[in-house]
Amino acid sequence: MSETVLVLLAGVAAGALNAVGGGGTFVALLALVTAGQSPVTANAMSTVALVPGAVAGAWVYRRELAPVGTASTRTLTAASAVGGTLGAGLLLALPSASFETAVPWLLAFATVLLAFGRRLSGALSTALGRRVRLSSRAVVASQFFLALYGGYFGGAVGIMMLALWSIGLGLDTAAGNPMRITQLAAVYLSAAALFLVASDTLSAPLTLTALLAGAVAGGFGGAHLARRLPARLLRGVVLGTAVSMTVLYFLRG
Repeated sequence: MSETVLVLLAGVAAGALNAVGGGGTFVALLALVTAGQSPVTANAMSTVALVPGAVAGAWVYRRELAPVGTASTRTLTAASAVGGTLGAGLLLALPSASFETAVPWLLAFATVLLAFGRRLSGALSTALGRRVRLSSRAVVASQFFLALYGGYFGGAVGIMMLALWSIGLGLDTAAGNPMRITQLAAVYLSAAALFLVASDTLSAPLTLTALLAGAVAGGFGGAHLARRLPARLLRGVVLGTAVSMTVLYFLRG
């Protein structure tokens, strides 16, 4: 019972973090491993459990989607869905040890981009004499590879999206948050569909149900909270989460 309560609370925290700025996967994964699941099963289970919370958050933000450059929302979502499916396939087919080693460094890179992305974009624009701006194809291609990573592991993929959009398009964190949640929902939904069919995600139904219930509540509440946070405070929450996750991953390794 204590493990079920732990997983339930972790689901609430994970759903809320994903809605506000990202980082929910780490909380869910850590709780599931503590509850006795293997890392691969915990990874697949956390992805499945976070789907409803991401969808709930996307529903709250449905009228506030801001375009990511000139890429259409449909094209971006299609890239997220295809990449998420392929990434989930890689998780089931390949050993995860080497990727686990790379995760802290990927998080550190994403955190640096988030913290200094807009300044770096401005510096590059000044040096080149023009504004640095990703083309529509570059945005879609980058989204596909981020979704591939998201389907494979998922940790901080939302943070990486915001980092890419910040440095490549100058998109503000608050303005990009609704699209981030929508793309997270596409990645999780596509990956979860494969995990449900090809993994042992359903081997612990009580644990999965507890995480699902918590993630839905956290995702819905977190999305409403994020809409009311000032842009500067939201950016602070995102950066704080990114730094904390990076440190925890390095300590964990």
